[in-house]
Amino acid sequence: MAKIRKGDLVQVISGPTQERGGSRGKQGRVISVIAGKDRVVVEGVNFVTKHVKVGQTQRGTKTGGIETMEAPIHVSNLALVDPETKLPARVGFTVTTDDRGKTTRERFFKKSRRVETKKSAAAKAEPKASKKDAEKATEKDAD
Repeated sequence: MAKIRKGDLVQVISGPTQERGGSRGKQGRVISVIAGKDRVVVEGVNFVTKHVKVGQTQRGTKTGGIETMEAPIHVSNLALVDPETKLPARVGFTVTTDDRGKTTRERFFKKSRRVETKKSAAAKAEPKASKKDAEKATEKDAD
């Protein structure tokens, strides 16, 4: 389990200050995570200007020009923000085992000891039962 996931509120803790055109101190939500490179795209942070070559779409409209977009920033330059205090905080993990032997990893903020549970991978992978499947199950129970 990664310390920073998509949808988390993070704060930039290193780099140039905002007065010098940087992003240090800014907070934003994580848009996407690039796990292989340990980089994260954060909403409203680390803007770059990209010059796009003019081209045509199939409908004949012209595309291109100068665009500003968020660039990836390294995970080591970010800190997770505690929702209670709105301040950057360090994160730890606890591993718990229930009576059936299933282990779960929970992320917690070290200062406040507030625990955030991760949705289990099995629940995500398991497809939702359709109405037809539910009706078949009730018919079998009735027999």
